[in-house]
Formats: sequence, structure tokens, C-alpha cells
Amino acid sequence: MFKNTLILLILTWSVYITAQEKDSILLKNGIDKPSLISTHHFGIFSSRINQNFKIAPPQKTMLTISNINGNNFHPFVETHLPKNAQVREDLSKVIWHDRRFNFIDQEQTPADYFNIIIDAVIKEFRADVNIPISKNQELGITLRTYLITKGKYPFSVFTSDETIEWFHSNIAGGEDPYGRRYYGLNQVHFEYNDRNGNNLTLNNGDFFVGGLEFNHFYYPSFLTNKAKHIYFNFGSHVGVNTSKYNKSIDLGLSLNAVKKIILKNKNEFNFGAGISALRKNVINFKDVIDLGNNPYLGTFEGHIEYTKYTKKKHYHAFGINYRLQTRYNKLKETDYFRLLGKWQEINGGWQNGVTTLYATLTDWNVIYTYAHNKYKVSIYFKEDLKVTNAPDFQTGISLMFPISKKIK
Repeated sequence: MFKNTLILLILTWSVYITAQEKDSILLKNGIDKPSLISTHHFGIFSSRINQNFKIAPPQKTMLTISNINGNNFHPFVETHLPKNAQVREDLSKVIWHDRRFNFIDQEQTPADYFNIIIDAVIKEFRADVNIPISKNQELGITLRTYLITKGKYPFSVFTSDETIEWFHSNIAGGEDPYGRRYYGLNQVHFEYNDRNGNNLTLNNGDFFVGGLEFNHFYYPSFLTNKAKHIYFNFGSHVGVNTSKYNKSIDLGLSLNAVKKIILKNKNEFNFGAGISALRKNVINFKDVIDLGNNPYLGTFEGHIEYTKYTKKKHYHAFGINYRLQTRYNKLKETDYFRLLGKWQEINGGWQNGVTTLYATLTDWNVIYTYAHNKYKVSIYFKEDLKVTNAPDFQTGISLMFPISKKIK
């Protein structure tokens, strides 16, 4: 693994050196935003839409290489979903943690069943190529790969179990509020058995290619108001998922808007808002694991960014991003599901491995970008303030640079 990574870095750096030209200047193009897609344990097997807050296609073909780390943790929990309509109605009258139901006899009390346990630091390595194909269109191609790890130092400083539990013990949250110490720090437990009897198991050191994504963006001139600095773009998205658990194709659409405010000192504020919808598993190439019975994923992103320019025309950009994604499972099942877990042993959140599949996922991101005239570097951290632990904490770093001449 180390040898392959070293070779990749050498090749990447060689491409970077070869691509440099005297006129290679990266201009400010709307909001600088790396991929903020989470390392959700279902999401990594499907494509998801990253909102685009640029105001025009890039002037050159751009390559972005990203390294992302997310700490995902959910204690073991079992779920029974009774099939009988009367039983469902009876259970819906009882608050979920007080529900009782005998699932021993499937003939008399038939029910769907699934269980899940997630404990890992998931590392995503992604490469994005953005190609200008006209003055108002671009094509983006993304390769997503993942590595399952224990998250030990020094490779996961901020997202390791030790760092997160140190924070809980010494700053906020209390001692072992969600059971990480109960299961053991820096462990990998990643297993999901779906309602159809399919098994998904990953172990420490497992590496896989999540898929390829093809994104086309159109920047309509008829919606652009340069006088008021208002810009729009439309996106169409095709995701080809390649892991053995979900060989399939996803399709999606997005709409994004950017408003720029230029200050007297030439620094600027940019405001972005975007929505998207993705239809998962439009085509399945084989039997796939059930990664949520809600076929659509909707996304909203809001973004504010302040940019300060230097005397050399480089700049520092500081952004705050709010991201919302719709639930993976259909909400109606929460009326009657019965959950079983180690609620006595774990202080809180023992049910999150299931309940968060029925919840809208939200997170906040803080991003910093430094732009030189030949490259851009972005770093960010993601925090889930609703404490759904999917992931609990995530960090990312991205390097962007041109790999072609300026289009005419």
C-alpha cells in the first residue's frame, strides 16, 4: 500500500511540474470549495452530489487530489420490522424505546430484520478532473477510493478515537458518552446484515474503489447578471458504483447560485446556495445490498466565504458551509420498528446505527483555502452538531492545480 501511494505521489508531482507555465495563474472563480461529501458508511458505496459554487468553467483543465478522514461509530443494534398491519398499528401507539413484540416465531409474527455495527476511521482518496469544454460548460470526472482503518496516530490525529474521547472526557460530552471505550478504542467493527439476508463486512486495511462520477455543468448566460454579480449553474450527474456490494448506476440533477459582493478594498464576500436530487440504483448490474430503501437522496448546501487578497494577488479564503441530506430509509418505518441494543451498557446513542438512517443528516464545515498563482490548497473540518456520528468528526485536505493550457 505504501509503495503504491509513493508511486502515485511521484507521478502526480511530475504531472504538476510538467504542467507549469509562466502564464499559469489561477483566478478566483466563485467559491473555493473542496469535496465536502461525508464518509457515511452507506454513502461511500454510492455516488453523492457535491454542490458546485463556481461562476464559470475553469480556464484550464484542473486536477484536484483530496485526502479525507472521517470517524464513524455506531454500537451494535438490531431492528425488527413487523409485517402485520395490526401489529404495526399497535406498536405505533407506543414510544419506540418502550415497544415490546415477540419475534421468535416468524410464522405467527413475521418481521423483516437487519442489524448493524460501525466502528472505523474511513479514509477517502479522490481525484477530480474538471475539463472546460466551452465558454459556459465543463465536464467533471471523479474517482473515489476508500481505506478502512483503526485510526491510530500519527495517520489520524484529529479523527482518532483517542482524540475524540479525550475531547469528551476533558471538554464536553462526559466520560465515554457513546460507548467507544466500551468497545475499545482504535478498533474496526464494520458489519451490516440487510433485511434481504445480504452481508457487508469490512476489515482493517480493506481498500476498495467506490466508483466513478461524471458531472456536467452548464453556466447559462441568460441567467447571469454581471452588474449585480449573480450567477447560476445547472448540473447533471452520473455515478457508476463499482464496489462488490453495490455495482450500479445513479443519476442526479443540481441547481446552484452564487452572489458576489466586492468590498472597497477589493476583498470580497461570496454567498452560495444549491439543491440537488439523486436517484440511487437506477440500474443494478447484480444483486446489491440494501443501502437504504429511500430511492432518492436530496441535498441542500448553504455557503458563505470571505476572501482577502495579498499584495502579490494571491488570496486567503475563509468559508462556512451548512450541508443537509435527506434520510436513507423511509420515515414511516419509525412508527413500528423495534430496536434491540446494549442500552444498559452504553451511556447514550446505542440506537443511532438505525435511527440515523431515518433522520435528515446535517453538518457544518469550516474551510480555509490558500491560492497561489499556480495552485490552491484547501483544508476543512466537518462537525455533526446533531451527534448522529455519521461521521462524528471529519477532516480533509485538497490540492488543485492546472494540467493543461488555457482554452481559447
